[in-house]
Order: sequence, then structure tokens, then C-alpha cells
Amino acid sequence: MSFITVLARVLLPALVIAQLSFGAAQAQSIVTPGSGDSETAVPDLPDPLTEDTANALISRLSDSEVRALLLDQLNAQAVDPSGEDAAEIEDFVYHFTFGAFEQITIAIQRLPLLFTEQARAFTTFGNFVGANGLLAIAGYFVMVLIAAFAIEFAFRRLFRSWLVLPPRTNEAQSIRAAVVPLGKRLTSEVVSVIVFMVAASQITRYAVPPYFHPFFMLVGPWLIGLPRLTAAVGRFFMAPNAPDYRIVTASDATARAMVFHMFWLGMVIGIGQVIVPFNAFNGVPVGETRIGAWINFAVHFYVALLFWRYWSESVDMMRGGYDDLSPAEDWIARAYPAFGIIVAVATWWVVNIVVSYGNFALLDSVPQYTTMALLTFAPAMDTAIRGLVRHLAPPMTGEGPVAERAYVSTRRSYVRIGRVVVFGIVLLTVAAIWGMTPTTLASAGVGERVAAHLIEFLMILAIGYLVYEVVSLIINRKLAAEMTASGYDPENEEMGGGDGGGAGGSRLSTVLPLILGVSRAAIVVVFLLLGLSNIGVDTTPLLAGAGIVGLAIGFGAQKLVTDVVSGIFFLIDDAFRTGEYVEVDGTMGTVEKISIRSMQLRHHRGPVHTLPYGEIPKITNYSRDWVIMKLRFTVPFGTDPNKVKKIFKTIGAEMMEDPLFNEDFLQPFKSQGVLEFDDVGIVMRGKFMAKPGTQFTIRKELLTRVNKKFEEAGIDFARREVRVAIPGLDDHDKLTDEDKASIAAAASEAAQDMADTAAVGPGKPGD
Repeated sequence: MSFITVLARVLLPALVIAQLSFGAAQAQSIVTPGSGDSETAVPDLPDPLTEDTANALISRLSDSEVRALLLDQLNAQAVDPSGEDAAEIEDFVYHFTFGAFEQITIAIQRLPLLFTEQARAFTTFGNFVGANGLLAIAGYFVMVLIAAFAIEFAFRRLFRSWLVLPPRTNEAQSIRAAVVPLGKRLTSEVVSVIVFMVAASQITRYAVPPYFHPFFMLVGPWLIGLPRLTAAVGRFFMAPNAPDYRIVTASDATARAMVFHMFWLGMVIGIGQVIVPFNAFNGVPVGETRIGAWINFAVHFYVALLFWRYWSESVDMMRGGYDDLSPAEDWIARAYPAFGIIVAVATWWVVNIVVSYGNFALLDSVPQYTTMALLTFAPAMDTAIRGLVRHLAPPMTGEGPVAERAYVSTRRSYVRIGRVVVFGIVLLTVAAIWGMTPTTLASAGVGERVAAHLIEFLMILAIGYLVYEVVSLIINRKLAAEMTASGYDPENEEMGGGDGGGAGGSRLSTVLPLILGVSRAAIVVVFLLLGLSNIGVDTTPLLAGAGIVGLAIGFGAQKLVTDVVSGIFFLIDDAFRTGEYVEVDGTMGTVEKISIRSMQLRHHRGPVHTLPYGEIPKITNYSRDWVIMKLRFTVPFGTDPNKVKKIFKTIGAEMMEDPLFNEDFLQPFKSQGVLEFDDVGIVMRGKFMAKPGTQFTIRKELLTRVNKKFEEAGIDFARREVRVAIPGLDDHDKLTDEDKASIAAAASEAAQDMADTAAVGPGKPGD
């Protein structure tokens, strides 16, 4: 007997019986038969089919017939995975929409039963314990409360210093001085509640009859412990009686109202956790009255109503008392109450979706309330983040406007990083609350998998944004330090006296913006691809498309490649830096911005020139290391040159002692003697060496002082004169008006020609 026959005798009876028991599913074949098997007829199954008749059938069949029958049964059992996924998606859409709405409809339809069945539950309990039992419960309950509160009071006396907030004498003290006392008080209040609950449970165990224990153990934690804990958390954030310690921005009335509502919100949640098992214990099934659905609705409606009632107060709390909010931050603050209402409604709808699946066990730990609290209070934590950054951020490095802008930018980066961290923590906590772990998701349906993929996608984006902000923070801090050290301010229009030719930034400050741009682009691309890949998007075509685009750029945009490569070598050679005054083939201006393919020059009169690196034949840099400026002064013939030299020397010595200019000079202003004689007078020249960017301010001061010294010494500046020789000057009294007009026109034309000739000269920075 062949191996196939033996295997078939073992497996085929079970397969055939399972086929008839559960029904054959129509699907495509998962095994392709050979050419010989395709011609073998499939034998009919005996009726009735039992293990004995199946064994008898197999013993009569040949190997090919057994193979054909086995393939036929396997094909019948095969399941189409795409059909399963489609069915799961359809089922998820149904529960997300009509299923959840159906649960609301059922709750409304059973509302009349709520009162009658609840009355029946109370009646059943009363009949069970009797009138004397009710009085006994009340008496025991009061006894337990008094004894437990007495023990708690003794405990509070021991930690009284933690429960009382000391007065704050200095409003500017660190946030640690506010959080530590609040944390001590919260800890002591939580421990006090725990002490009360432990004491109450022990007193109940030894002093209350055992058949009352379930009632006491149910009422105590939920109706006494939970409201007190929620109120303690509210006092931690709101500090209703100590506004100096208040973490969030709120008035005294709003703070007291929030603590009050948090207490009663905990009470409503506790009632829901008590009434459902109470009804089940007294003969009313959980889903009979849907009282749990109505209490859940009451909690979410309560939260939404609070945001509606305290709309403006919520906006002020989000603003945190800051006046320097960005437009986006201000918009978030104004949208926060609407966000809270949306979260309350959304979590309520999620509960209805879960109930429509019949997964009541998932709601045993009331994850909807924890989720709603996290999502609604996460934006409010933004105020705490800004407070922490304000007190914990590093102090400003350096002085001046560049350092101030860098300090503000650093604080905002820390705030954004804190927001991302809070977002990630909230996201992971929500996922854990709803049981979204790898183990549980392995066998989850489409709805759970969609939620899990969405959470993972958001986490990848959050991590990417965190890396983005950290890299930006590090590079921007280094860039600000370099600019502060060099004294370069790119937003100062008066650098170089408003005429260009500033000293510019350092070499590193020129390259860092390029590194920042490339790093940001790389981070965005990498984490976006990771996120898309995680949600099932095939990123291979995207990468292939990027490769094709790269080839197209390489072959079709050779000019772009030339520009990029030329720019790299210019940066390696340190030919220019941001803020320096340069000349490129007759185009002059301050280097305002550089990119991977071009540079922008802003002329001191305003125009911006964009020059691709590949088109730059040479660069003349007027702002590197030092600059020499030479000044020409024309004095009348007959002026003593030595007297002018002494004046120049005196002015140079005075300016070297002037604290406004002495640090800008590298060499003092001095005379270079007589340069030339022209048709007006003697041309004297002086020069000085200064730091780049300061020469024009020094020049203005020098001209002012030279003019003043010349006036004191009685030296005039030479003036151009136009002399007109008129034949027959003795007869000037006989000139007509036409002759006088002709003479005036000739004199004006000659003066204009001389002025135009003097105006022609070599160009230089600042002309």
C-alpha cells in the first residue's frame, strides 16, 4: 500500500466529516493538481458518512482517486483571505456607524424600563436585608465612617506640614518652590485617602457582619475614595485657596469651581461603578435597563457642558498669561474648548462602538474616562510646559539682539519638544489603556488593526518631529553663538553704517544654515517613509521614482549640478560668508542668503541680486579681516601742507582715545601728504585702517571733525570757479539782455562739464 493511501486513510475521514459538519466554503483552489489527476473522476461520498463508511470507501479507491478526493475536500475547505478582509472591513464600518447608533437607540427605547427595573432592584435588596437590615447597614456605615475618619485625622496630624502650603514671599522664585509643596500636599492627601480606605476595610472585616461586606466594599472605594482623589488632583493644579501656587492660569472663582466639579464628576463615575453590579446582584441584568449607558452619557455630557460653561476661562488657561504667543499658539488656545467638547463626544461614541461589538469586558476598567481625561487635559499641560521652560531653560548666552532672538527661539524649541513628549506619552498611555499591545493585536480584527496602525503612525511622526526639533535646536543654538561672537546681526540694516561692507559672520555661521536645511529635509523624508511603510503603503515605487528623478537631474540639469559643485568649492575655499560685502563681476552687495545652488547679494540701496555659483568668475571680498579707507581733501593754493598734516594727526589721536571708535581702529587716521595739484588747489590725502563694517561710520565722524578743525584753523576747502573772459569788458554797460543771457548760459555749461568730470572716478564700496 502506497504512502499516499496510508496518509489519506488517516486524514481524509476527518476532513470529510468536518466538511459535512461545518459546511463547505466556496473558494479558489490552493493546490494545483497534476495533469494525470485532472482526468480522474472524484468519487461520491457515502450517505450516511461515518468513520467506518469513510474507511471502507478509501480501501476501495486507487491512489489517483484518493488524491482527487483529497484535493476536492481541500479546495472546499480553502478560504479566500481577501474575502475575509472585506467582510471584516464591512463589519467594522457597520459597528462604527449603524452599530453604535443602534446602541443609542436601544438605550432610548429601554428608558421606561430604567425606573421600574431600578425600583425593583432596590425593592429586592430591601426585601433581602429587611427593615432592620437597612437600619443595621446605616448604623454600621456611620460607625465605619467615623472610625476610619478618626484614623485618617490622626494620620493628617502627623503630616500637617505637608498639607498646609507655606506663604510665598517672592513671586519670581523658581517653579520648584511651587510644585514641591503642591506635590507634598497631593501625596499626603492621596495617602490619607488610602489610610481611610484601609482602615474602613479592616473595620468592616472585623466589626460588620459578613453578608454586609460586599455592599461596604463596593460603596466605599467608588463613592468615597474616587471623588476625594479627583478633588485632590484638582487642588493640585488649581490651588483654589493659594493663588500664588496655582500652576494653571485661572481666577480664584474658576479654580474653586473646577475643584467642585471634579469632585462631583468623580461621584457620577463612582455611582456608575456601583449601580451596575448592584443591579446585577439584585436580579436586574447588566443590559436590561442600559443604566450604564446613561451614566456614561451623563459623565461625557458633564465634561462637554463644563467646557461650554467655562469657554473663555479655558481659553485664558491655555494662553497661560503669556503675551508673546505665536498665531498658531493663540489659535490652539481659542480652539481648546471646542477640542474638549469633541473629545467628550468622540470617547462617548467609541464606547457605543465597543458595546455594539459586545466587548463589555473591555469597559470594566472604564478606559473611556481615563482616555477623556488624558486627551482633554493634555493641551492644558501646555501651560505647565511653558512654565517649566521659563524656569528651567538655560540662561541667555551673550548680549545684544542676536542673543535675545536666539534665547526666545530656544525657549520655543524647548516648548515644542515638551509638547511632542507629552503627545507621545498620552498616545502610548491611551494605547495601553485600550489593550493595544502586540500580543492582543496579533489576532485583532480590522478595527483594532486600523487603530493600532494609526497610533503607530502618529508615534513615528511624533518621534520624527522630536528629532527634527532637537536637531534644529542644537544647530540654531550653535548658529546664534557664532553670530553673537562675531557681532554679526543679519537683521540690522545699519551694519557698516548703512553703506554695506559689514564684517559678516563666521565661517561656521555661513555653513550651518545649509546643514540645518539638509538635515531637516532628510529627517522629514526618512520618517515620512517610515510612517507610510508602517500603515501598509509600499514605499518601493517612491524610492524608485526618487532614483529616476535623480538620474533625470543628473542628465538633464547639468547646469544645476555645476552650480551645486561650484558652491561647495566656494564654501570650502571660504570665499565669502554671510553678511560680508562682496563684488561679483561688477555686482556689489552684502551676502544676505546662501543656498545649495546660488547666493543672494543685497545692495546697500536695496536691490537683491541672485547669482548662481556656476556663473561666478571671481569674487572680490571687501569685508575680510581688515579694510583701508583713503580720503581726499582739496585746499586752496597757498595752504601750508604741514599745517594740514598736524590737523590730521590730532584728529587721529583724538579718535583713538574716543571709547566709541578706539576699538574699531586697527591703525589711526594719518596724513599721506600732498597727493597732487589740480586746477582747483592742493589735494591732500589721509588714510586709516579699521575693522570691516566700521569704516563708513568712522569716515562720517572724520569728515565732521576735519571740517570743524579747518574752520578753527582758518582753512577753507577749495572751490571750483568759472571765469568768463568777455572782450570789450570796458563796454559792459552797453551789453544787451541777450548778451547777458548768452554769457550766463556759457558759464553754466562750463561749470556742469567740470562737475561731470570730477564725478567720474573708480567705484568702491559705499559709492
